[in-house]
Amino acid sequence: MDLDTVRTFVAAADAGQFQEAAAELAITQQAVSKRIAALERTLGVRLFTRTPRGAALTIDGQAFLPHARELLRVAERAVASVRTGRRALRVDIIASRGAASGLMRDFHGAHPEVELDVLMLFDIESTITAIRSGSIDASFRAVTVPGRPLPEDIASVRVNDEPLELLTGPAHALAGARSVTLAQLTGHRIWMPGIVPGTEWAAYYDDLVAEFGLTIEATGPNFGSDALLDTIADTPALATFMGGQTRLVWPAGHGLRRIPITGPTPVYPHSLLWHRDNPHPALATLRTYLATVASHGAPGTWTPDWANPK
Repeated sequence: MDLDTVRTFVAAADAGQFQEAAAELAITQQAVSKRIAALERTLGVRLFTRTPRGAALTIDGQAFLPHARELLRVAERAVASVRTGRRALRVDIIASRGAASGLMRDFHGAHPEVELDVLMLFDIESTITAIRSGSIDASFRAVTVPGRPLPEDIASVRVNDEPLELLTGPAHALAGARSVTLAQLTGHRIWMPGIVPGTEWAAYYDDLVAEFGLTIEATGPNFGSDALLDTIADTPALATFMGGQTRLVWPAGHGLRRIPITGPTPVYPHSLLWHRDNPHPALATLRTYLATVASHGAPGTWTPDWANPK
């Protein structure tokens, strides 16, 4: 059904005259008559009868009018759902407990007027595809991984360096330390199940191992953060890395220790990615906000060379 004919029918019904409907719609009276006739052919009924004062709805026209109004309302809602500036800003944060989640929660607190859709996507390739197709507006990622430059239509800006911390159980040899250096971690087993080859975080930890001679084990299935915390709490020989802005909760009986790492402090570089032609006004608001709270490149920190493009 042609929405223009439905819109013309509603205008004529409200005005009671084809001439006034034509003026409201900025078309000719003849065009109004043609549209009404086309709608009547589609429905197989007469919608108006001519009167000395103009046009009156038939019984069928009266029955159709509330449905016609609803059709126009549905059409407007459909357009509004994808109209730039009137739909929610869609942002990928990768995981619900990570640093990006905290950044977006803070952004929401600072800008509650911005409607948000928060998603969690795993693979960077599918994320880039989603940004380019417009199904999401932005994503937090580490860029650029060696051998995988961003497409030219994808922009990025580094917004947050997240310090790594050592997480140990109460019986670990380093559990009582106020801080540890990377050199002190040599020879200790760092257990991080779930590191997937080809991801940006796998590239990050590969470079960390190569630079400082660490031992990171990714063996065993990844049963999630709760199982990881249980194992670290019960195994004196194992420790793991955790982002300093990652929010996790564990039972008090675990006795886990979060220990700052120094000399230098390894930081994970979070960047915001978006399409260069994305016109969503809330995306500009998000970028401005992140620029005001950005923290990266501090002295005494370490990131891989690829995280510091020249």
